[in-house]
Amino acid sequence: MITRMSELFVRTLREDPADAEVPSHRWLVRAGYIRRAAPGIYTWLPLGIRVLRNVERIVREEMDAIGAQEVSFPALLPREPYEATGRWTEYGPNLFRLKDRKGGDYLLGPTHEEMFTLAVKDLYSSYKDLPLSLYQIQTKYRDEARPRAGLLRGREFVMKDSYSFDIDDAGLQKSYDLHRSAYVKIFNRLGLEYVIVAAMSGAMGGSASEEFLAVAENGEDTFVRSPGGYAANVEAVRTHAPEPLPIEGAPAAHVEDTPDTPTIETLVAVANQRVPRDDRPWQAADTLKNVVLMVTGVDGTRTPLVIGIPGDREVDLKRLAAQLEPAEAEPFTDADFERYPALVKGYIGPQVLGSESESGIRYLVDPRVTAGTRWVTGANESGRHVFDLVAGRDFTPDGTIEAAEVRAGDPAPDGSGPLQLARGIEMGHIFQLGRKYAEALGLKVLDSNGKLVTVTMGSYGVGVSRAVAAVAEATSDDKGLAWPRELAPFQVHVVAAGKDETILLAAADLARRLDDAGISVLLDDRKASPGVKFADAEIMGMPTVVVVGKSLAEGTIEVRDRTTGQRDNVAVDEVFERLLATVRGTDAAA
Repeated sequence: MITRMSELFVRTLREDPADAEVPSHRWLVRAGYIRRAAPGIYTWLPLGIRVLRNVERIVREEMDAIGAQEVSFPALLPREPYEATGRWTEYGPNLFRLKDRKGGDYLLGPTHEEMFTLAVKDLYSSYKDLPLSLYQIQTKYRDEARPRAGLLRGREFVMKDSYSFDIDDAGLQKSYDLHRSAYVKIFNRLGLEYVIVAAMSGAMGGSASEEFLAVAENGEDTFVRSPGGYAANVEAVRTHAPEPLPIEGAPAAHVEDTPDTPTIETLVAVANQRVPRDDRPWQAADTLKNVVLMVTGVDGTRTPLVIGIPGDREVDLKRLAAQLEPAEAEPFTDADFERYPALVKGYIGPQVLGSESESGIRYLVDPRVTAGTRWVTGANESGRHVFDLVAGRDFTPDGTIEAAEVRAGDPAPDGSGPLQLARGIEMGHIFQLGRKYAEALGLKVLDSNGKLVTVTMGSYGVGVSRAVAAVAEATSDDKGLAWPRELAPFQVHVVAAGKDETILLAAADLARRLDDAGISVLLDDRKASPGVKFADAEIMGMPTVVVVGKSLAEGTIEVRDRTTGQRDNVAVDEVFERLLATVRGTDAAA
C-alpha cells in the first residue's frame, strides 16, 4: 500500500531540539521519527517504527539462521529470581523497582538471564535437549543517572538478548562461535563500520567477552587498536607490567620540604630545583600520585580506597568503575578526610596505607608500580614529599588495579605495536556466562551417564533501538538522514513537485507501479511548495528520491541518490525499470 505524505502521521521541524547533543538525536527528532516523552524515554512514530522493524527483521533472520528460537518474556518481573542471583542488590540504583497493591516486589527487566534460565529449567532435564539457543527482542529498562544522546543512552530501549545452553564448555564454545558469526552478518547488513574488541562482562559476569562497536566520533566508549590487530575496550586493556628491579643498592628514602606544590607539575619543578637527580631530570612519571576514593558497596557500606598511579596519568573513571562494579566510587569529601586523619590531603603517601598499616586503608596500585621501582610521593606531612621510596622495600600495596588512563602510543598488551585510540558506540556484546546463573537457579540436566550436571550458558545482546541511532549517526549529513537501503522506511520517495494535474497523476501512477512491484513507496502528494517537499525529502533520508516536476513536460523525471547526491534526468518510459534495478541492485541501474 502506498503511503501518502498527506496522510502520514509526521511533522518535520526546522529547528534542532534543545536537548539534542549528537546528530542522530537531532535528525531523528527533526525528521519525525521519534518524539521525547521524558528524559531518556521516546515515542516511536510511524517512520521510526519502520526503521526499527527493519533492524529487528535483520536480527531475526540471522538468529533464526543459526537455529536460535524466539521467545518473549514479560518486562514486569518478580523479585525472587533476581534475589537468588544477587542482582536485586547488585544492580543498585540502575534498577527500576516497584511494588504491587499487595506489597510484592517487582522490577522492570534490565536483562533476562534469570528468566531464560528458569524457563529452560522448567522444561528440559536431559543432555539430549541440548544444545539450545533462545532469543527475544524486547524493551528493557535501566534507570540511567544521566540519560543523554537520544536513543544512544536511554532509560527504555529495545534489545535482542539471546542465551545458549550447553552440557559442557566445548559446547559453549561452539554456541559462542555461532553467535559471533551471526553478529558479523548482522552488523555487515546494518552497513556500520564496526570493530570487534575484547571487553569486560560487567554485572552479568562471565568470560570470553567481546563487544561490537560502531566507530563514531560521538561514541561514549573509547577503544584501542594496534597495527598488529589487537583491539579492546579501554576497560579491558591490561597494562604490561615491567619486570621487577633489584632493590639492593637503591638509595635510602628521604623526606624533603616541597612547599607550594599543589600539582604534579609544580612538584616536578621543585624536585628538579631542590633535589636534582644525578642521571636525568625528574619527570611526572617518577611521581606516585595517590588518589583517594570512597567506595560504596551494594549493601550500602562505605570504605576508603587509595589508588596509586604514575603522576603523568589520570584515573580513568570508566576503567575504575569496571573494576569495582557493582560497587561505586566517589571522591573523598572534606568530612571523609576528617574521619581518616592519617590521610593528609594533597600529601598522601603509601607508607600509611595497606592492610598491614595502622590505618588499614586498602591500597591498590597501577601495574607499573612493581617491586624495586623508585618514586617521589607524599610524605603524609603537609608541604613535604618523600624521595626514592622503593616499592617492595618501603611500602607494599594490597594489590593492583587497572584504573589509569590508556594513552595513544602505549604498547599493546600482546606486543603488536603502539595503541591508537578511537571512539565507538556499543552495538553488541557477547560473552560466555558459564555456570553462574545455572548454579544460582539450579539448572541441571542428566548427562549421558545419568549424572546431574550444571548447564553452561552464553549471553549475547544487540542494541536494536540503539542500532537505529548508530546508523543515523554514521550516515546523516548536514541536510538530514540518509538511510542505507535495507533499513530505510521506504525504498523510494516520490515527490510531486507542482500543482499541475498532469504532474500529480504521473507521480501517483509511478508510485502505484512501484507498489505493485513490491517496492515500498512514500508519495509526497501534499499541497506544499516544491522547496518544502525537497527539504523534507532530504531530512527524512530515503535512499532514492524521485522528483516528478516541470521536466515532465520535456519527457524526463529526476532521480536522486540521497547518499551520493547524484541527480539524473531519466526518460519517463525508462524511469520505472531504472528504479526497479536501483532498488534490487541489478546491473540495469547503471
